[in-house]
Amino acid sequence: MSIPLPFRKRNTRDEIRQEWIEERLHEARIVVADVVHHSDHLLRMACNVLVRHSQTPTEREDARILLVILEAKSPGRIDRNRSDPEVRR
Repeated sequence: MSIPLPFRKRNTRDEIRQEWIEERLHEARIVVADVVHHSDHLLRMACNVLVRHSQTPTEREDARILLVILEAKSPGRIDRNRSDPEVRR
């Protein structure tokens, strides 16, 4: 039986993981802030990071909206990745 989370001691691994996530969030915010100078692929990755790890609901929602805009910009992107050629027609 494991100790409940609120009473568990934070170990070094948890602290390092949290620092890593904070660094990725910082980088994602930089990419999204400078949309014009980054590729759509990089923007998608940054938005996915923000959607999953951001602490504010507003930032998560803004990242989701940007993902929708990026998908609308290239509507055939999803169909090209399918393995069944019959579905692509």
